[in-house]
Amino acid sequence: MFDKLMQAQQMAEEIKKNLENVVVTGEAEGGKITVTATGNKDIRNISIDPDFLASADREELEELLIVAVNKAIQQADIAGQQQTQKATQDLMGGLGAMFGQ
Repeated sequence: MFDKLMQAQQMAEEIKKNLENVVVTGEAEGGKITVTATGNKDIRNISIDPDFLASADREELEELLIVAVNKAIQQADIAGQQQTQKATQDLMGGLGAMFGQ
């Protein structure tokens, strides 16, 4: 039982490490605002088109930033789910081999 707990803990750490190298983006207003993050949901960059910035009012800019950040977070969630699914399948495949499957 302790071994399974250690395997799960190692798997979680590996997933977190892998997600640090996954780059996701969220866009708003047709790419005029782009948020780049890691799969661990660390925001790395926010890019705003200079022409859009010059013409946008504060409220519009704030709302679109929220949209772009939320989209980046959603993409990070999807990447995390995919990594977890893959790791779980790998682990289950190994367990199947232990039981002759």
